[in-house]
Amino acid sequence: MTWWRALRQTAHTGLSVERRRLEPLVALRGATGLAIVIGASLALFGPAVAASSAFGAYQAAIATFQRSWRPRPELAIASGTSLAVSTFLGYATASHQPLFLALLALWTCLAGLSWAAGPTIGLIATSNVAIMLVTITLPTSIEAAAGHAAMMVAGGLVQAALVVLFPVRRWGAHRDALADALAAEADYARRLRHDPVAPFDPVPLMAARDAATITPRQARTRPAELHGARGLAERIRPVLASLADPAMGVPEEGPERARARELLAAAADILDAAARAIRHGTPVHLPPPAVAAFQTPDTGAILQGPPHRAATRLGALLKDVVEVAGGRAAASVSAVGNRPAGRVGHPLLERSRELGEGRAQPEVPSNRATKAPDKNLLRPGLAALVPAAAKAMRTELHKRDSPVTRHALRVTTVTTASYALGTYLPLGHAYWAPMASVMVMRPDFSQTYSRAVARFAGTLVGVALATGLVQLTHPGTCLSAALAVASAGFMYLLMRTGQFAAQACVAAYVVFLLGMGGEEWTQTVPERVFLTLLGGALAMLAYAFYPAWETPRLRTRLADWLAADGRYAAAVVGHYAEPAGKSCPDVREALLAARDARVAWQEAAERAQREPVRHRGLSRAAAQDAEHALVQIGRVAMLMEAHLPERGAPPVPAAARFAQALRTATAQGAKAVRERRVPAWDPVREALAAWDGEGVPDRVVRRGTKLLLQALDELSDALATTPPPMLVDGTDSGVRTTQREPVEPGEPGEPGEPGKPNGPQDPKAPRPENAEDTKDTKDAKGAENGKDGSSR
Repeated sequence: MTWWRALRQTAHTGLSVERRRLEPLVALRGATGLAIVIGASLALFGPAVAASSAFGAYQAAIATFQRSWRPRPELAIASGTSLAVSTFLGYATASHQPLFLALLALWTCLAGLSWAAGPTIGLIATSNVAIMLVTITLPTSIEAAAGHAAMMVAGGLVQAALVVLFPVRRWGAHRDALADALAAEADYARRLRHDPVAPFDPVPLMAARDAATITPRQARTRPAELHGARGLAERIRPVLASLADPAMGVPEEGPERARARELLAAAADILDAAARAIRHGTPVHLPPPAVAAFQTPDTGAILQGPPHRAATRLGALLKDVVEVAGGRAAASVSAVGNRPAGRVGHPLLERSRELGEGRAQPEVPSNRATKAPDKNLLRPGLAALVPAAAKAMRTELHKRDSPVTRHALRVTTVTTASYALGTYLPLGHAYWAPMASVMVMRPDFSQTYSRAVARFAGTLVGVALATGLVQLTHPGTCLSAALAVASAGFMYLLMRTGQFAAQACVAAYVVFLLGMGGEEWTQTVPERVFLTLLGGALAMLAYAFYPAWETPRLRTRLADWLAADGRYAAAVVGHYAEPAGKSCPDVREALLAARDARVAWQEAAERAQREPVRHRGLSRAAAQDAEHALVQIGRVAMLMEAHLPERGAPPVPAAARFAQALRTATAQGAKAVRERRVPAWDPVREALAAWDGEGVPDRVVRRGTKLLLQALDELSDALATTPPPMLVDGTDSGVRTTQREPVEPGEPGEPGEPGKPNGPQDPKAPRPENAEDTKDTKDAKGAENGKDGSSR
């Protein structure tokens, strides 16, 4: 992408206003807290203290709007307290400019590094630095600075108290996250009826997992319907895919396919009903036709083998979802049959148990799981968050070419330079330039440039509107305070619609708030417009001269994803040699690692597409084909995981050798990708060839291993283009692909992967278009298997 196109795209992003669901009650609560703080401060201490306390309450309310699953009162208190500490230390050193510049550099560097601990902490720390630049100009003595700091803490406490006393949809965000996950799976089940290998967007499942990570205090008050349903939702997805996929034994047409489609439609209706119940906290009302589909007596005669096991397991999982969604003591079962409310039996489950031999045991959430969250899903408390954040920051400092570290150095240099430059310019209000710089700069290119455009344009609009209103009304102290509260309320309301609208409201808020302190608009408006433009320009130039491009790191992200997917697939295959049932901690750990690697690739690829940088040896077409191949690896592993043998089942010794070969080959392949070489899969091919002479009691793993090798070959074909994509200067490295023998399609009745070629062998031949287009992959955040490495 050229610089002109990149700038035009980021400008469009910064000036756009998105259509989002507004939260007027939450905005009203934040504005009310701000009004209480300003009114009390004006009555007790005067305009200067009122302005400081207003900034504390304003920032605390913004913290409660962040997308965080942590309790909102904690965020408000942490934000107000940290701003108070910053203001007091800043005023104590403001009279000695070299000392203040050193403190500003230290504070800004820590704020830049805090992005390693998460976007919420990064935003709060960055905003504290920006607001500190204004608030240190308000006190007139150390004692006054201490008083201003105390009022900032009070502002945070007021906002926290309002959140506790007037909750708006308590647990509403957690309910929405879990309901969205179930609704996404319902939509996935419907699409599988028409496309057996339909893509799946894993973002709702990932959000549900984040929402399930709670603090110990939250665990004591979490509603019963939010216990355990997230784990059930993650287990349902591979079962749905296994029931629909032709590679698992259901032909593309015939009575088996018709029954699979009927069960998928019924599962979608049941999941939708559970999602509605969880979202609104009401009993589950199941549609009778959906329940009747699982009560059909001839399912066991129509579906055989893996499809039959998938149907049985799906019925058991859906029963558990219905129980959890309606609450463990709920009488929702009366909607699907005349059963006593306290009885454990359910027509949905009973019919699934009657489907025939090989039935799976129902997975009813244990009482222990309903009383306390999973130990791995506990979120550290506010006190434990500080060492966790410090550890994340130290980790980034030790990384080579870390984007967060480069961002910290960049924002520190620009902020101190812009403050020094603003101080020596004969304009006054020198803090506007560094304030704009620190609020604009982010670790990636697109956000930095789009926020710079949005901040300048929003400042112009907001200042123009506020100035016109001031000239018309000539407000006094009280009216200026009221107008500031109204501007903040509009900012809270429009915050999620985009930076342009929010910055316009912020500009008006600051004009009215400083007007409350006695400053005329002619003293603030001209300087702010010019210095905001200066700070934004310095931020954009800094990123251009000291960037942190994602494009050169795509090879590393791809290699990390390949290694993680290889470990996940090897862990799954290995359990066919040592059956351990459905509870396999090593598989779960490998799954989460593959999911994290997939997320890193997705985010890096998305940022790289917006950067004005030529690809460094990994073209866009090669990246898309490689992504498709890795998606297939994760998807095949997920299908095999859905059919893991029960404890005590006959082992498959050849699976252990294949798993070890796969683990070794993918680790070596990841190294080859980093070194700009095309990976080879000879160990995997040899292990698969040695497997053919043995009897295999379960055909699922045998079919899966063939598909894994096919996906690995597709990855090599994607990276073996002419000129080779692994070269920076475009010269030929002399590396050529090895001619491989095609993978056999499988045993009779095994449809394999129709319509999915193993990559073009002739580099000049046109590549067939992916069935899962890049746009779908991007829009769905990962198409077939999404961000979680094709694993739920």
